[in-house]
Amino acid sequence: MLIPGKLEGIGWFACQSLERIVRAHPEVDFYFLFDRPYSNEFIFAPNVKPVRLFPPARHPFLYYCYFEQTLGRYLNKTAPDLFLSPDGFLSTRYRGKQLPVFHDLNFIHFPHFLPLLTRNYYLHFFPKYARTASRIATVSEFSKADIARTFSYPEDKVDVVYNGVNQVFSPVDEPEARAARQQFTGGRPYFVYIGSLHKRKNIGNMLRAFDAFRKDDPEQHKLVIIGAPMFGSGDIRKVFRSMEYKDDVLILGRQYGDVLRTLVASSRALLLVSYFEGFGIPIIEAMQCDVPVITSNVASMPEVAGDAALLAAPDSVDQIVEAMRRIVRDPGLRESLIQKGRQQGLRFSWDKTAERLWHSMEKCISG
Repeated sequence: MLIPGKLEGIGWFACQSLERIVRAHPEVDFYFLFDRPYSNEFIFAPNVKPVRLFPPARHPFLYYCYFEQTLGRYLNKTAPDLFLSPDGFLSTRYRGKQLPVFHDLNFIHFPHFLPLLTRNYYLHFFPKYARTASRIATVSEFSKADIARTFSYPEDKVDVVYNGVNQVFSPVDEPEARAARQQFTGGRPYFVYIGSLHKRKNIGNMLRAFDAFRKDDPEQHKLVIIGAPMFGSGDIRKVFRSMEYKDDVLILGRQYGDVLRTLVASSRALLLVSYFEGFGIPIIEAMQCDVPVITSNVASMPEVAGDAALLAAPDSVDQIVEAMRRIVRDPGLRESLIQKGRQQGLRFSWDKTAERLWHSMEKCISG
């Protein structure tokens, strides 16, 4: 997941937590296992030794070759004190201590959102990974309970390691926000979505809600979508083509750094009304930018948002529309959500993520 210029949720988790862990523990040797040519930007300290293993694990057949064959042989040969997997994949052929991070179990609850071969691989191997794991780390209390229930796994051996938020996310002043709106939306206010263009993210219903919202919107908002297409994005295109106000939807692809921060911080509100999230990092990214949040009332999202967001049922276009209207029409509500978001965001940081993950690793080794 450590690919330059293409870091997403799990990639950011791995990058931010591992950089802090290896720098905090120079007495430990860390071997980073890559399946492709690696970038030196991810070799965070002198105690990191990069190792490239073959083949690139970018297809279910190659997953098997990489994790079951190549990785299993490597681990059995080198016998590390612990194998940590930030994306949850293990080698069932290695009998040493292994700690996977299961970010969520969306493939269990929404298997039809994945390509057939990927779905079958996950459904076959992740229960085996749970039986193989010495402990399991995950990113929310919701996911902890879900893992324990789904895999009949001891709940006291599941450690919650919340995600953090990148420090680049911060508020902008009004002149900067006005300039950003002028650049991206011709000066008009807008809602923003951050994440992959995937069916699980429920972008279809967010587009339908935006279309309905715009029918009674004197400010003529736009919708800015930030993210890359994934499996199932063809359904999103069908909804998009049917929209009355599709010209007011901007799909900008992946954005990073100051551009992303400015796009989020200059928006009217964040829309993240997914069907399922193990955490939902954009929620706290928006809160750190003093931007109100509209998110789902299911899975981990109420836990991450606390009382600092408006919640809507992902299947209800009407509820999403109503939340958008409340954000726009009630300045007092908007300010209240911003103030609550500042407090809620203090619960999460990459420093805390790294500390919790290291403690989970120590429990594995000592246990």
